[in-house]
Amino acid sequence: MADSEATDWAVGESLSHASLEKRADELGFSAVGVCRADRVDAEAESVMREYVAAGHHGSMNYLARNMDKRIDPQKLVPGVRSIVSVALNYYPGREVEQQDHSLSLYAYGSDYHVVMKHRLFELFRLISEDAAKAGIDLGGRAFCDTAPVSERYWAWRAGLGFIGKNTLLIIPHKGSYFFLGELFLTSPYDSYDSPLGNKCGRCTRCMDACPGGALYAPFRMDARCCLSYLTIENRDALPPGTAAEMDHCIYGCDRCQMACPHNRFAVPTTIPELQPRPALLAMTRDDWRHLTYEQYLELFRHSAVKRAKYEGLMRNIRAVEERDKDENS
Repeated sequence: MADSEATDWAVGESLSHASLEKRADELGFSAVGVCRADRVDAEAESVMREYVAAGHHGSMNYLARNMDKRIDPQKLVPGVRSIVSVALNYYPGREVEQQDHSLSLYAYGSDYHVVMKHRLFELFRLISEDAAKAGIDLGGRAFCDTAPVSERYWAWRAGLGFIGKNTLLIIPHKGSYFFLGELFLTSPYDSYDSPLGNKCGRCTRCMDACPGGALYAPFRMDARCCLSYLTIENRDALPPGTAAEMDHCIYGCDRCQMACPHNRFAVPTTIPELQPRPALLAMTRDDWRHLTYEQYLELFRHSAVKRAKYEGLMRNIRAVEERDKDENS
């Protein structure tokens, strides 16, 4: 192998940042960055611990478990030296926002866990092949919302964007409608990206738009008041007054994102698996009202909506229907 070929993919014992960008672009990722796999900084650690101590995670007990692994990448993947963060656009287009009974915008395509993991594994395979050309034996793991990984923190550290007052990652000139994923790799890179400064300024539109007041302070969120938590993660009855806040969204909530000025740059995704599925777009209010369990299984066969389960989804539908009935009586 010629030395010139090796330097395309690696410099000495380091992986090439330029090659990473090329490979990520080939796989359709909207953004990619890489940072050192250092321990989470003290401020971020304090925020994570305070969030759990205050009970703001509600019944999402997995957020309280394995805090040591969430804070220190070495505890999760021993020997990790670099964290690659990627973003994948899921925005389905503005016409989807006009649905009578609607879902959170990320739910109109196929299950993002599967879509993102497939691309992450392929990115890891390509990086490993490139590393092997330079004699580097690369190890690592891929993650997408399935392990104690603070995805938005690492995306910020890797220079993809900044964390907004709504606690979501915002990519400049692109917005926040993105799935995030990570590769924890055992080799260093020839260069690393730097975190971006916050660009929210004095804007509080996301906080003002939050129906349940979950965004109780800039960069702080109480999940127990968030419609996404209440209509998806919550297995109990909806708290009194929730239906009045839901509008006609029966799964999740995008109000803080819709209000964010940065999302004026959002463009529809080109990822085939994330295109809005015709069967969902064709659903009428009457279809939702009479949705059977068998229809639910077919409609959401490859969908993240299964997270709410049939009982949870029907609970949400009934809440909206009963509210509308009361308002019209």
